[in-house]
Amino acid sequence: MASLASSPVSSAAVAPGRRRGRAAANNVSGRFEKFQRVDLDDGWGSLDELPPFRTEITHEKPRRLITRNDSPDIAFERSINPYRGCEHGCVYCFARPTHAYLGLSPGLDFESRLFVKDGAAEALRRELSAPGYQPKVLAIGTNTDPYQPIEHEHRVMRGILEVLAAANHPVAIVTKSALVLRDLDLLAPMAEKGLVKVALSVTTLDRALARAMEPRATTPARRLEAIEKLTQAGVPTAVMVAPVIPGVTDQEIETILARAFAHGAREAGYILLRLPLETQDLFANWLLEHFPDKYRKVLALLRSTREGKLYDAAWGKRMTGTGPYAWMIGRRFELASEKLGFGKTKIRLRTDLFRPPEGGERQLSLF
Repeated sequence: MASLASSPVSSAAVAPGRRRGRAAANNVSGRFEKFQRVDLDDGWGSLDELPPFRTEITHEKPRRLITRNDSPDIAFERSINPYRGCEHGCVYCFARPTHAYLGLSPGLDFESRLFVKDGAAEALRRELSAPGYQPKVLAIGTNTDPYQPIEHEHRVMRGILEVLAAANHPVAIVTKSALVLRDLDLLAPMAEKGLVKVALSVTTLDRALARAMEPRATTPARRLEAIEKLTQAGVPTAVMVAPVIPGVTDQEIETILARAFAHGAREAGYILLRLPLETQDLFANWLLEHFPDKYRKVLALLRSTREGKLYDAAWGKRMTGTGPYAWMIGRRFELASEKLGFGKTKIRLRTDLFRPPEGGERQLSLF
């Protein structure tokens, strides 16, 4: 796969009319495919006849729902992803390459060909009811957003929360969607028991930039309103300034933190832009389309934070980067957070209230 990071032109770009409301500019095949698919004009205007990309849903039945990890630089050991792919379409999303495992493109396929985990609540109930299960905080929203637009109809996240609430199981949620407010009837009682916290990810406060970069996510203003309403309902709320994009959004760090604090957030975190595998070409192509004058500068800044590369997956480095520019971003975040009063209290979720769900497939006693 040729790298757009060093080439100013994409030969696989999809016409803007076909990808309206999408962030990725191409739909290059995944890295595991034998053949690369590219739309070519045959001279008869055939590309003009191709339909726009529409969201397609595939239903799958998971046997297990909880994913476990042992990465030393991640604060959680267990997570759940209600969906595969994400209709928010954030061009920078580090989860895009996972679509290649499905034989699909990390480009437009990732944001338009989505997988719904039918029966997720039942699968979770079985896992929580398993003999010897020991509760630990479940993280939801660390890969794809549990409150992406298709959640309105499919309500997979709602079903998962109902199981967790009934079992008094702790959960930490990250989202870019105000749809989380729909579930306040579950989240508020869980918060009273110390079982939940929610983080809203805010990349930029610029509405036009957000529309181009994360086209189907909730607007920045509504994310701040969601922080306020969650806080008013007693739900501990944090803001994630993520990702910080050098030369594009890094100038907003202090403003985002100040606005989020004013709306009630009391914890904060940040992540430097991560561009694994195919996301490098997708992001570079996006830069060429929306910020051609910043193209070389932004990629140069990114390389300065990744030891000359566009990405370094090494533990301890991938979230924050290295070098003077990455150090400056970290110090700015820390100073602004301290000045505003973030992190004075750290919410620890409880595990001692857990009770296995009723109706799960538990092993019966012999006596």
